[in-house]
Amino acid sequence: MSSPPFQSMKNTILFLKHSPTHCPVPPEAKAHGHWLQYRMQSTAGFSALRFRDFRLFWAAQCVSFSGTWMQMTAQGWLVYELTHSPLFLGLVSAATSLPILLFSLFGGVLADRFEKRSLLLITQGLSIFPPLMIGALTSSGAVSVWHVMALGFVIGTINAFDVPARQSFLIHMVERGSLLNAIAMNSAAFNSARMIGPVVAGVLIAALGTAACFYVNAASYLAVLLALSLIKARSPGVPGRKNILRDIAEGMRFMVSEPEILKPVLLVSTISLFGLPFVSQLPVFAAEVLGMDARGLGFLMGASGGGALTAAVILATVGDLKSKKLTMTVASIAFPSCILMFSLSRSYMLSMALMFTAGVAVVWFLANANSALQLKSPDGLRGRVMSVYTLMFLGMTPIGHFLMGALAGRWGSVNAVLSASTVCLLLSCVILLVHRRAA
Repeated sequence: MSSPPFQSMKNTILFLKHSPTHCPVPPEAKAHGHWLQYRMQSTAGFSALRFRDFRLFWAAQCVSFSGTWMQMTAQGWLVYELTHSPLFLGLVSAATSLPILLFSLFGGVLADRFEKRSLLLITQGLSIFPPLMIGALTSSGAVSVWHVMALGFVIGTINAFDVPARQSFLIHMVERGSLLNAIAMNSAAFNSARMIGPVVAGVLIAALGTAACFYVNAASYLAVLLALSLIKARSPGVPGRKNILRDIAEGMRFMVSEPEILKPVLLVSTISLFGLPFVSQLPVFAAEVLGMDARGLGFLMGASGGGALTAAVILATVGDLKSKKLTMTVASIAFPSCILMFSLSRSYMLSMALMFTAGVAVVWFLANANSALQLKSPDGLRGRVMSVYTLMFLGMTPIGHFLMGALAGRWGSVNAVLSASTVCLLLSCVILLVHRRAA
């Protein structure tokens, strides 16, 4: 017969294994002094995967994200083949990102007012059609850059309503103590796809043509629809004011009133405006600066995804860190520094290493910023807070892509990326210094 302490440990393990969406500390763990061990287990070591709903959602996201990155790689290569213009590379990326700038705040209001799972079923279902249309146009040989821009705008519009709901739905699938872990696991899914998807896309483009990547992406959304239909978690909407603009203003006032939220939001907007748009110029760097083909582009993008995946896995494994603020500060400086050095590199292997390091830095910063925003937000405002995060993270990129494309068209891709990364680095330093003096 088992001793009481051993039995209590056994009961605690069984509780963890079969726990529902929310997991209070079991009475046996409190009674026999295992509460500390339980709390440690609940905040680190892939704890989010203990929740059935999150496991379903995460597995489906792995599939869907892979399709998304395959399409992004194929789309960039298609536009480059059609135009051989760095300006159009920037314009297509801007067309996809512009709806985030226009509509994401409205998406946040809907995410707060309505049940998030139902909203996601709609947005994910609609997401199937644009890649199917691009694939059909590409297969028929009728595709033009204007088709890609128009359908990119449609994809961006759907994402403006999908992303705030998807981000704010995470906390309903796990307990609060596992939220950072869930964000890190979601980031790991996104960035493993970011590493694998472009590589597979490069191989598919060479073997079957560009259209195959669009068809695969369309099919990948079926996995998410299946997972959402099986998920039990619900997030009852909170009735808002009749005036949707007042609901948006309420969320904005909350963001501005929290200094610890304002700093990461400003840093995110700076990185999105001047740092992340360099991705649109990667086909030019691969083909003209480094002398590579579509496979070389795939591996270059995959290196960045590999670094991002590494950061996400570390965060998911070790949980929250005592030195989180310090590491976030270092990461916000390291990312633009790596992009600056990448613009000066003429070595393919060095460029791969810099892409890997940049991936580590940007995910380390973004995952912690995302967690801080969600944990400091009340349930009735979380959708709007995440819509502001989405606006800063994704909504600034159309402006950034337009500027990057314009600069690249006038001065060349190398000088454009060099200039933008320098501005990003300087502004990040200024924001950190001003916030430190204010604190």
